[in-house]
Amino acid sequence: QAADYKREQFRRYLEKSGVLDTLTKVLVALYEEPEKPNSALDFLKHHLGASAPENPEIEALRLEVAEMKEKYEAVLEENKKLKTKV
Repeated sequence: QAADYKREQFRRYLEKSGVLDTLTKVLVALYEEPEKPNSALDFLKHHLGASAPENPEIEALRLEVAEMKEKYEAVLEENKKLKTKV
């Protein structure tokens, strides 16, 4: 009975946190796919947000952020040098 109680508590936890609902929606989406994907696991990962984004726009934004960080560091360094001069 202890195992049944633990299992029921865990099921309630999953239901309360929305995990069961989310998994059900993703599995229904997979079921309703007219052409089943080669990898069901990749489909699940993609729909749950666990896969790397394939959008080239996102990659461009990442590069822009990296460039801005470099510029920011350079400006900080320049600011430090100018403060020592004053």
